[in-house]
Amino acid sequence: MPIYEFICTDCNKKIDILLRSVDFKVPPACPHCSSRNVEKVLSSFAYHQSEQKRRDVSGAPQKNAASGINDPRDIGRWTEEKLSNMGIDIREGKHKDTFANVRNMIDKARDGDTSFLDKKEG
Repeated sequence: MPIYEFICTDCNKKIDILLRSVDFKVPPACPHCSSRNVEKVLSSFAYHQSEQKRRDVSGAPQKNAASGINDPRDIGRWTEEKLSNMGIDIREGKHKDTFANVRNMIDKARDGDTSFLDKKEG
């Protein structure tokens, strides 16, 4: 049984309705205002990108990324790129232990967990 998306032309709400058939004779009623003035709309779909594809599409981090990052995963990219430009590899070699906490925060940000940003030291 397909789920269809409709828009109610009376209350302008988008609704999802499960219909038993593709050929419905009576339009479904809007659950918000009970109107039958609904129009079928093209459903959206989810598209999941790999991390590499997301990086390819978004390009290099902005030069002023520290002040305008919208995607938490880019915080780590920006940080790792800046440190790499200074000859510091935080994942391998002699700086690995020194930057363990930074790596942990970068990995959390890549997973969407930015709770460490809310913690204030004092």
